[in-house]
Amino acid sequence: MHDIDDSQPSSPQQEHAYAALTPDVVLNALASVGLWGDGRLNPLSSYENRVYQVWLEDGSKVVCKFYRPGRWSDAAISEEHQFSQQLADAEVPVVAPLQLGGHSLLQHGGFRFSVSPWRGGRQPDLDDWEVLEWVGRFLARIHTVGEAQPFAHRPSINAQDFAREPHDWLMAQGAIPPGQRTAWSDACRRATDKICEIIDPGSATGHFAAGRFRSLRLHGDCHPGNVLWVPPENHGGGPHFVDLDDTRSGPAVQDLWMLLSGDRMQQSAQLSTLVEGYEQFRPFDRRELALIEPLRTLRLIHYSAWLARRFDDPIFPIHFPWFGSEAYWQEQTQLLQAQLIAMDEAPLYV
Repeated sequence: MHDIDDSQPSSPQQEHAYAALTPDVVLNALASVGLWGDGRLNPLSSYENRVYQVWLEDGSKVVCKFYRPGRWSDAAISEEHQFSQQLADAEVPVVAPLQLGGHSLLQHGGFRFSVSPWRGGRQPDLDDWEVLEWVGRFLARIHTVGEAQPFAHRPSINAQDFAREPHDWLMAQGAIPPGQRTAWSDACRRATDKICEIIDPGSATGHFAAGRFRSLRLHGDCHPGNVLWVPPENHGGGPHFVDLDDTRSGPAVQDLWMLLSGDRMQQSAQLSTLVEGYEQFRPFDRRELALIEPLRTLRLIHYSAWLARRFDDPIFPIHFPWFGSEAYWQEQTQLLQAQLIAMDEAPLYV
């Protein structure tokens, strides 16, 4: 079975499949694997999938995730679950799906779903150096497990899938207003060429594994919202990593840069602390510092295409009403032009 990557457009029928996901379907799906809800469920913030916190009759809580139809193959989802379990087995605080009836990937009512333990917590205070160092230590442990074997069914981060293909799709779909098409396309093409030059000179596709940078299994989407912080005085306190739905192969720095914020000096200080914690468990290749701005640029391009591809899903116009306007695409052009300058500057230092 071939992977169905999120870079591929979904049909309107697939986009509206969630209309059939009623509260009764959620509770019946759990009942089908022997988990009996007491009738209470709370939708959690998730645009790509549908995720619910559900109270069970025994008083416990679980998180039930229904995967977006047409995004990943069964094999790719199972590989995500296997990676999560490998991390849990290595005592890395990752919330892995439960095995129910011998399976973690479950099906009911035409939906694929998984069930995970509920974990409380809040976003980490990344202005606290001790917290940053702690997160850095666990990222190193994630990568130690990640380098043990490659993914067979999940894709990598690369310029072809995250920039060239999204550019071509957006242009073909007429998703960009006529007044902004030429300027955005020019900025996007120049930025993508610059990214490829940094990742793998002479290549038009920008694959990390093919170039001079090492590629390994990653969290892939390690922004502050995907790190739950539990106060250290609680049993099992510290950072807990959630939502490996975007786990991919790529350079280690991909899991560090999204935790940075503020101006250049602030980001350098934060990065130094993350790396200090990271290097307590494994070395960090400082050549990868040059990849932060290219990776930021790839995410910027990919994000615009992701929004356009998902806009038939009714929740997207509600939560992203500003998307697609002249002002939006003008701002994206300006951001790409700024990234061209940033990619020419010296990398952040640690």
